[in-house]
Amino acid sequence: MKGMHTMKWICYATGYVFIISGMMKLINPDFREIFAGVGLPFPEVMLLLVALVELGCGMLIVGRMYMNIAVAPLIFIMLGALYFTKIPLIGTSGFLNFSFQARLDIVLIILLLLIWQHARGQKAI
Repeated sequence: MKGMHTMKWICYATGYVFIISGMMKLINPDFREIFAGVGLPFPEVMLLLVALVELGCGMLIVGRMYMNIAVAPLIFIMLGALYFTKIPLIGTSGFLNFSFQARLDIVLIILLLLIWQHARGQKAI
């Protein structure tokens, strides 16, 4: 492990979360109900699109390839997840419950921003 840079670990961990999340959306039928319940247009198409983007972009980040391109759709997905599934909790369950439920989303957005900043700073990835 000597010489293993922190950014590599950030990429591995972040990519892992999105790869597993994308795979679960493809194989777990519970996500159909979740997507239908949040009021998205064409929930089954959106579910497939989100799953494929998470899976593909997660693999690119783990492979440390095209990270500056792979990060943007994932940030958009995470902001959508916050907007559709977490922010409504403020009105129904309070700010503390929202903060607890949104913790992974917020951490992933921060990690994606770090990856994006790192990828922009490099000429070749």
